[in-house]
Amino acid sequence: MIAILGTGKMGEALLSGLLRAGHPPGEVLAVARRPERAAELRERYGVLTSGAAEAAKTADTLVLAVKPQDMGALLDEIATFVTASPDRLVISVAAGITTAFIGRRLAGDVPVVRVMSNTPVLVDEAMSVISAGQHAGEAHLRRTEKLFQPVGKVLRIPESQQDAATALSGSGPAYVYFLVEAMVDAGILLGVPRGAAMEMVTQAVFGAATMLRESGEHPVILREAVTSPGGTTISAIRELEKHGVRAAFLAAIESARDRGRDLAGG
Repeated sequence: MIAILGTGKMGEALLSGLLRAGHPPGEVLAVARRPERAAELRERYGVLTSGAAEAAKTADTLVLAVKPQDMGALLDEIATFVTASPDRLVISVAAGITTAFIGRRLAGDVPVVRVMSNTPVLVDEAMSVISAGQHAGEAHLRRTEKLFQPVGKVLRIPESQQDAATALSGSGPAYVYFLVEAMVDAGILLGVPRGAAMEMVTQAVFGAATMLRESGEHPVILREAVTSPGGTTISAIRELEKHGVRAAFLAAIESARDRGRDLAGG
């Protein structure tokens, strides 16, 4: 039994991804605070619902998907019912929350794996980065990979890099949407209808991402292939550099990393 404790946007995205990956609804337990939310999940997905304590008693795998600032209260609620056993695994997808933080609030040597995924789990294109806690071994990492691989790519990293991963791939889709929004607005400014601009930009982003993944080339090489001497692309890039777009991205991602740490600290 897999229990998802916290069914906000990310929790629901993981829930729907698990079901698309072939997990039977009867083996997935969703925990929601509000009764009306629980009823909505039962109707939409056919999954079981319960309170946090009941889920902690019955599920082998607990996926903690609450907001970072709510993690302490959740752990206090379930700690009595989470004991170390060969089949027990706790997976946290909360930004900034360390495996040590969780481990200190649970009795015994409960294995904990920290995961940062992102919302493209909804289309089976998530990027999930995973790190083992003190009591989690190879078998727990493989089990976590098996859980997330059907809905995207999975990468193992040291836990010390998790806050950076949160800023890069966890928040990454929002940066892309922000860029698309700006490019579409530029198309409208140039007289292109919104629908046509959206289609052109979306395909450009999709095509570029596909080339990056499938070619294995460094992005500089791919960018230079589009950038002719004295042409339109180099003129645009000059403006981007003039306005400090590269520096803005560096600062933004660093700020996201720092905010993740702040949230973990309450």
